[in-house]
Amino acid sequence: MISYEPLWETMRQKNISQYKLMQMGIDNRMLDALRHNKNITMLSLEKICDVLECSASDVVKFEKDK
Repeated sequence: MISYEPLWETMRQKNISQYKLMQMGIDNRMLDALRHNKNITMLSLEKICDVLECSASDVVKFEKDK
């Protein structure tokens, strides 16, 4: 299972809101996918990492299905 829990923590630590992400080029559709732990493309992950100046592990983690 994919979890974007690390993304929200990274955003809190960097004091970056969802609104600010939208201003930096992350669209609302991608944010909705992230909020619902849906799949995103590697290009989208790269864009998020560029905007937040972080690594993929600061955005996503993989958990075993229960």
